[in-house]
Amino acid sequence: MDDPDLLELQGAEKIVVVNDRDSWIQAIDTALSEWCQGDCVLEKYWFVYRFNPQRPLTSDSADVAQEETDLAESEVRGFAVVTQTCDIVRSCDERPFVEIVPLVEVHEQQLYEIQRSRRPQYAYVPGVAELNLVADLDRVMTVEKAVVAEWERKPGCLCDDEVRALGQALTRKRARFAFPDDFTDFARKLQKRLRDKHDKATEEGEALRALREIRVRAEPSWSSSEIRLIFWFIRDENQSQFKGIGWDQFLNQWLQLIPESGRYKNVEGSVVALEDMTAKEYVESDPLDLDHLSS
Repeated sequence: MDDPDLLELQGAEKIVVVNDRDSWIQAIDTALSEWCQGDCVLEKYWFVYRFNPQRPLTSDSADVAQEETDLAESEVRGFAVVTQTCDIVRSCDERPFVEIVPLVEVHEQQLYEIQRSRRPQYAYVPGVAELNLVADLDRVMTVEKAVVAEWERKPGCLCDDEVRALGQALTRKRARFAFPDDFTDFARKLQKRLRDKHDKATEEGEALRALREIRVRAEPSWSSSEIRLIFWFIRDENQSQFKGIGWDQFLNQWLQLIPESGRYKNVEGSVVALEDMTAKEYVESDPLDLDHLSS
């Protein structure tokens, strides 16, 4: 195209050529009008990030550390848009940027754990899950909307429940509770048990995989000199027994690993379904996850 002021945007069915700012702003806004949080683009792309040439921490940054640059690129399978939908569809003249994260391939067990919200580094994106791809939330890149306007959109979520679950995964990444160090020491035996047994082909392993999440509440607060701990092991609604072994037996085994100690004077626990908890109990408790449970 000879005129540098001309912009060519490729849509699904046609090419739009415009030569004034108002027109190509409108073209970009139209192209972004169908995009939602979680939508993806699938092709070979490059994630760009800044690094310290004197102390490169990744293989990609080490490869270019001697090239008088502090920008590195990593090849990725594609991107997922993590900007909220309401901001994506606002005019690019007012809000020109969106945030994207790379898609990475994981194995089946990791995909299952990510879907169950147990690895907050990642987000489960239903639209690309059949490819074993997930969103890597540790890496975020900003691009202008005119870049996204040229991408072929792959829907990430297809229903309200999927949209809600993705939003919760994005929130969890930034809002995880920082447990006190003495709690980590206190719960170490339980943590090891959950790690060791989770993937085993046993009744206990099956029970652990049937948990939606594990939450813990400190009363009156985490900063108190004496604390009552309440663990909620939130189960799938339809799972009640595992080859004749009920939840109560597993619960007793788990609670024996966290006896009263130090500030933690009283330790209780229950296996519940979501509908068994009050909203107050849920919001006043904090989730445990496999990233936290790992040493």
